[in-house]
Amino acid sequence: MSVLVTGGTGTTGSRVAAQLRERAAAVRIATRTPADGDPGQVRFDWADPATHGPALVEVQQIYLVAPIGEANPVPLVEPFLTEALRAGTRRVVLLSSSAIGEGDSGPGALHRLVRTSVPEWTVLRPSWFMQNFLHEHLIAVGIRDRGEIVTATGAGRVAFVDAADIAAVATRALLDPLPHNTEHVITGPEALSYADAAAVIAGATGRPIRHRPVSTAEMVDRFLAAGIPAEFAAVLAGLDEDIRHGAEDRVTSVVPEITGRPARSFAEFVSAHRAALGG
Repeated sequence: MSVLVTGGTGTTGSRVAAQLRERAAAVRIATRTPADGDPGQVRFDWADPATHGPALVEVQQIYLVAPIGEANPVPLVEPFLTEALRAGTRRVVLLSSSAIGEGDSGPGALHRLVRTSVPEWTVLRPSWFMQNFLHEHLIAVGIRDRGEIVTATGAGRVAFVDAADIAAVATRALLDPLPHNTEHVITGPEALSYADAAAVIAGATGRPIRHRPVSTAEMVDRFLAAGIPAEFAAVLAGLDEDIRHGAEDRVTSVVPEITGRPARSFAEFVSAHRAALGG
């Protein structure tokens, strides 16, 4: 039996797949563009149900990353889960977000769907990824090109979490003999404002980095200018506003409790990626 990792080439999925293999689990990576000649990858497209059945053959556990950019993912995910359960899947670990609670619609409806339809389940609700400070994320581009982080979060704080720690919790939830059957809010070990984060990066790289706070409306405009669709831009700016009002100012002990080791600190992450941050 295999573990199917949807989003298996993404930020958390690639790390989940790697950690599963380190524990000698059979892994199948679901991707729209599988590598030629790689038996560990299978073509999978949420919008193409014909790809679902072949991906689910002999799959007992699924790491579930919902279709990206879908405001209402249930119509795509529910028939897939129904097919998975018919094929013999017993356990599903859903990647969600600390900003999303269980709800009747939208991404939050997936929490209830997994909880009520799957025999063994876990919902992962990680805080903001430390990896957002790298590569082509808007925050990373601002750091690299202008030495600034622009948000509508004000002095609000976030307990940024390393994607590797999220993957470690996911791996345990997928492989532990006893199902977790719960939600895990996953955070790093400390809550920081973006000004705090900028100071950590500046200290590690020797570059002047600042946080420039803007209004929620201005943040919407910035997302629109970056090519983000209007509805999603409003959602993202609204999340910044929630942070400004304290929604993400919390630290949990999930990582050490589940993995047996401390969660990685933001300072440790920045030190490890100093070159990518311009140091």
